[in-house]
Order: sequence, then C-alpha cells, then structure tokens
Amino acid sequence: MIQAIVFFPLIGALVAGLLGSRIGHRASEIITSTLLVIAALLSWWVLFPIAFGDGAQEVIKVEIMRWISVGDLDLRWVLRVDTLTAVMLVVVTSVSSLVHIYSIGYMADDPSRSRFFAYLSLFTFAMLMLVTADNFLQMFFGWEGVGLASYLLIGFWYKKPSANAAAIKAFVVNRVGDFGFALGIFAAFIVLGTIDFDTAFSAVEGAKGTSISFLSMNLDAMTVVALLLFMGAMGKSAQFLLHTWLPDAMEGPTPVSALIHAATMVTAGVFMVARLGPIFEASAFAMTVVLVVGATTAFVAATIGLVQNDIKRVIAYSTMSQLGYMFVALGAGAYSAGIFHLFTHAFFKALLFLGAGAVIHAMHHEQDMRKMGGLRKKIPLTYAMMLIGTLALTGVGIPGTSFGFAGFFSKDSIIEAAFAVDGWQGTFAFWSLVVAALFTSFYSWRLIHLTFHGKSRADAHTYEHAHESPNVMMVPLYLLGVGAVLAGVLFYDQFFGKEKYIEAFFAHSIVINAAIIDAAHHVPTWVKWSATYAMILGLFTAWFMYIVAPKTPAKLASTMPWLYQFLLNKWYIDELYDFLFVKPAFKVGNFLWKRFDDDLIDKTIVEGLGHRVQDITNKIVKLQSGYLYHYAFVMLIGIAALLTWVVVAGGML
Repeated sequence: MIQAIVFFPLIGALVAGLLGSRIGHRASEIITSTLLVIAALLSWWVLFPIAFGDGAQEVIKVEIMRWISVGDLDLRWVLRVDTLTAVMLVVVTSVSSLVHIYSIGYMADDPSRSRFFAYLSLFTFAMLMLVTADNFLQMFFGWEGVGLASYLLIGFWYKKPSANAAAIKAFVVNRVGDFGFALGIFAAFIVLGTIDFDTAFSAVEGAKGTSISFLSMNLDAMTVVALLLFMGAMGKSAQFLLHTWLPDAMEGPTPVSALIHAATMVTAGVFMVARLGPIFEASAFAMTVVLVVGATTAFVAATIGLVQNDIKRVIAYSTMSQLGYMFVALGAGAYSAGIFHLFTHAFFKALLFLGAGAVIHAMHHEQDMRKMGGLRKKIPLTYAMMLIGTLALTGVGIPGTSFGFAGFFSKDSIIEAAFAVDGWQGTFAFWSLVVAALFTSFYSWRLIHLTFHGKSRADAHTYEHAHESPNVMMVPLYLLGVGAVLAGVLFYDQFFGKEKYIEAFFAHSIVINAAIIDAAHHVPTWVKWSATYAMILGLFTAWFMYIVAPKTPAKLASTMPWLYQFLLNKWYIDELYDFLFVKPAFKVGNFLWKRFDDDLIDKTIVEGLGHRVQDITNKIVKLQSGYLYHYAFVMLIGIAALLTWVVVAGGML
C-alpha cells in the first residue's frame, strides 16, 4: 500500500511528461488526477486506524532496494511509515489530489497543461519521498526534489519575465538554506557516526557535551548540528531572513500556490525539525533559536500582510506567519502542537488559495483587491468558501468548548504552549503570536471586505461578466471547507489533548514533552482567551475601517507615510539584500566580464599577443619548404651541433 501511495504520483508525472503530447491534455489530466485520488484514499486508510483505533503501531519500514554501498556505508532505499509519516501522507496527497482536480478547470485554456500536470505530480512525489525518508540522504533527495519542482512550477509561464525571476529567486534563496542543511548532514555523520535516523537518535545521548571544530572554534557538537539543519528548514519554510522567495512565488499559477503553501514545500522544514526532534532536544540553545525565529517570522509576516493589495500575496504572508507559529511550537518542545497546526493549516490555506483562484478566474485574472468589491452577490458560493477559510485562519471559536474552526484549536494550542515556556523567550514568543493573531484577523477580514463587500471598484465589463467557477473547481473547495471546519475538533485529542491520547497517537514517531503540554493546559484563563480577544479586535477594526469609515485607511497612510511605506516595501529586506549581495555580485561579474574577459583575454591576449604569435608563426611556417634536401641539411647541422657539445663536455652525455 505504501509503495502505491508514494509511486502513483511518479507514474502520473512520467505518463503526462513523456506521453502527454501523444495521449493529449485530457488524458494527462485524468490519469494524474486519478492516481492522486487513489493515493489520497490510501493515505486516509493508513491514518484512520491510528487516529481512531488502538493508536500508533510500531514503525513500519518497507525496503525498496539497495541504494548506496561505499565502504562501511550501506544505505537502503526504505519507506518509513509511522504516525508522523501518516499525517504528512494525508496532508500531501489530499491537498495535491484536490489541486489536480481544481487545475482541470483553472488551466483549461493553457496549451501546456500536460506539462503542468506532470510537474504537479512530480512535486507531490518529491514531497512523499521526503516524508517517508528513513535516513538523512534519502530526505535530502526529496528535499532537493521539491526545490526542483517548485522552480519548474513557479516559472511555468516561462515567457513571463517576472515568473522567471521569481523561479530563480526561489531557487537561489533555497540554495542558501540547503547549503546549511547539507553541512548539517555532514556534521551529523561526523558527530553521530551514521545518517540512519534510528541509529543517529540512539547516538544522541552519547554525543551530548562533546565539541566540534567549526569555523576555527570549538563549539557544542549537537548545537552545531541542530542549527545547521535548522538553516535548511528556514529556507524551505520561509522563515525570517530566508523568506523573500515566498511572496514572489505567487507568479506561478494559483493551484501551484495552494500546493506549495498548504501541503508541500513550506511544510518540509516543519516536518524535518519534528522528525529530527531528538537532535534538537539535545541543545537548549538550538531550541531557543527555533522558538525566537518562529515568533519573529509570525510577527514580521503579519505586519507586512496588513497593507498588501494583491489577494494572493495577502494569503502568502499569512502562510509565512502561520509557519512561524509552527516553529514556535517546535521550539517550545510541543511537537504535536506544531504538527497539529500544519495539519489544520493545510485545509484552510488550500481553501483560501483555491478560493482566491476562483475570484481571479471570475475577475478575468485581476488580482488587485482595490479593483474588486461587491462580489458577494456575483459569486456567493466562492464567498461562502472564502468565509469559512477566513474563520478557520483567524481562529474563530470559544475557548474551553468544542466549538471552533480548525485554526482555533491548533493555533490556540501553540499560543498556550508558548506562554508555558519559562524565561524571556517564552514571553517574547507569546506576545508576538498574540499580536500576530490580531494582525491576521485584521488583514484576513480586510481581504473579505475589499473583495466581496461594498460597492464594486472593478470596471463595468469585468464586474458584469463575473461568475462562479465550474464544478470541477468548486468541488475541491467544498471538500477543503469540510476540513477547515472539522479537522480541529475531530483531531484535537490526538494532537494536543491529554498526554495518554498523544502518546497513543504519536508513539515511536516524535518527541512527546509531557511537561510542556501539561503546563500549556494549565495556563491562566486570560491566556486561553488572549487569541480570541485579538481575533475579535482585528475583526471589528477591519469592519470599521473598510465598511463603516472606508476613508480611514488612506488617512492613516498619509498620517504615517514612513510606516506605511516600510510595511508596503516588506521591511525593505529585498532592498537590503539587493544592496549587500545582488549589486556586489553584479559588479564582480561585470568586472570579470569587461576587464578580465574583454580587456585582458580578448584585447590583450587574443588581439595583441595573439597577433604577435601569429606573425612569428607565419615566419616559422616558411621554414617548412617541403624540399627533402632542406630537411636533410637541418638534420646534419643538428648532428654536428650535438657532436660538438659532446666533445666540449668531455665526451660524456
């Protein structure tokens, strides 16, 4: 069964990629989508007995083949199946299958849609390879696979310069993180003596307190390993400083955005840290770094999302912010809470992106919310689905009860876990997440108001012809809507309920820190309500500013133009990197091109010295007369010179 889940997407990718031009677009769409639906159903078949049966079983390993054998290193290609894997299989295949189906309608007019479906399936296969990895090298294979597939999908419309630039940016920024990840794998092999997960985890205890030489310094070995691995997670999961590729990835088709942001690439870093929890637990400093970086990311992304006008970019920055929440949970030691939010986030974030795609489809590819408005009456079903996604993202629910949308249960559990962390880092993370919850509520409801409420700001022709998307696009929204409503309440006990439920669910899978979970359950009542208060404040602020007094945002922007421009320009991080790295790189490149290649090689060597060499060569060539007696004469002179040298040297060669 596990082989079918992993390799069905690969089969679909090969069929659509290699035979698409022969079998046609429709056949490519049907084959890839059908195989993904089967994989999704099988994934749920794997998860349900674990979640609602007798709990987690022993780790299952399915060997595919012998992979690498070098000296003492004997690696097998093994598919690892435990609860963490089962959760990720459900997330990846469920969202991917719905994205495939949705794309049949969204990409209906694209002349290269066979290639598009091949890339989607390849992306899914790479992510499945990552989450079923049983060793570092196998994980790295899937890790680089999702990087390649994201490059192909972001730049799918390769005739569009901005799409090419976005694809290159994503590829380059992720290479920075991947370099750290590769170094982390090397360091893990040196320190732990293996790259097999189980063996490495067993060796962690013995490696505590040891040192490793890094950059001419003796550092704690486990801290170095953990931080290098986390550098890879920062790149893939778009954490602060390595996040700049994420909003530009919106240049790809909207279904790609849903797949990247909800189920594949950006969740890879979260999964990796959860899988390698025993390594991170060995370094308190590394855990603090994960916590602080996650909290910073959640806050920064939320501030940027406040002023974005592109509907997809608003949702993209909400993804970045929610990923920050997940890393806070991991840094706090509440791994199950982080995976819980990853699980629920997949449903409502895919719903929001695909809903945004339906809005863009209705508005003839318009993405600027300032040119929308009044769409509630034109596309009521899409409006309802976007509303459900927003309720889930903003965390609408009643603390202490079983009423709430998916994001309410998972996000609040992380905020409570952050408060339970001792020290300044816990305080910093808690307040960063609460403020981020306030901002998330504001910009999410701002999106709803600007897009669906009030009077239309679109041109008359576009608004008049706005219509609901076809059923092939709407059905995936309905199914994701069900997940956005029920995923939190149905799975709360397994992910963040009592310790016995979590241990039964995640046994042999992730680190279960009973102390932090118990402390999170016993935080003060005001802490449990803090995110709800923030959500309500953000909701009413957005309602007042965009419905009651719609001139207020412009007045605020004119009152504090520096702050507005600072947020609109995304904290000027791109400009900073352009100044520090991009422009110097171009200057070095231009110098080597113009001074080294053009001046030194072309002009000095080729044109100058080259001409001299050519002149000398032309004169020497004249000595080659072609007459035998000329060559015999030269040979005699040579022999005479040799004999003279021998005599002068005393007869000794």
